Amino acid sequence: MPYKEKEIEKLYYPIGEVAEMFEVNTSMIRFYEKEFEILQPKKNAKGNRLFRPEDISNLKIIFNLIKDKGFTIQGAKEFMKKNKNEVVEQQKVIESLEKLKSFMLELKEQL
Repeated sequence: MPYKEKEIEKLYYPIGEVAEMFEVNTSMIRFYEKEFEILQPKKNAKGNRLFRPEDISNLKIIFNLIKDKGFTIQGAKEFMKKNKNEVVEQQKVIESLEKLKSFMLELKEQL
């Protein structure tokens, strides 16, 4: 059985890395932090934002609602408040499908 490296997941991500993940400016991440109560990154002594994996997951939900589904910011806020459990479940499905897609693409390359 071949050795499979386990993905290393950080405990905290600086705002620059988060902005790269979502291919946006850091100002947009800061804007969403102000607009959405659910985003609560930790701040170090210097005041730098440090995002946890759950913050990244919440950002994925926000980007999905706004970019993919076409919600306004106010609409996304209301939808998340009313349907929190449904939104979280949908995000889990999306993440599992993304993992499956990357696995299939990796398998295709090996053939």
